[in-house]
Amino acid sequence: MSKFAFQEKTVIMRLSNNYILREIAGEKIVVKQGTHGVDMTKIISFNESAAALWEEFSGKEFTSENATNFLVERYGISVERATKDAQLWIGKLKECGAIE
Repeated sequence: MSKFAFQEKTVIMRLSNNYILREIAGEKIVVKQGTHGVDMTKIISFNESAAALWEEFSGKEFTSENATNFLVERYGISVERATKDAQLWIGKLKECGAIE
């Protein structure tokens, strides 16, 4: 019986230009821009690392591995923890339509 190694396909993503990072009352949030100003029903609240990821990858193409590596380098956490955190960040942004 032969064994096959399957590699996960690298998915290249980009943060949506329809969302922007703002600081309001000391909190970093991402808001979806509406046709007549900010749509306050489309707000994503970020902790420090989520905001750092947004700032790092805004306007750039990136992969889950890029986000993981950024977290490892910036915060000195394990690859396992960084992978979990990066996947959670990406998943939440996909749910909101903030990743293209």
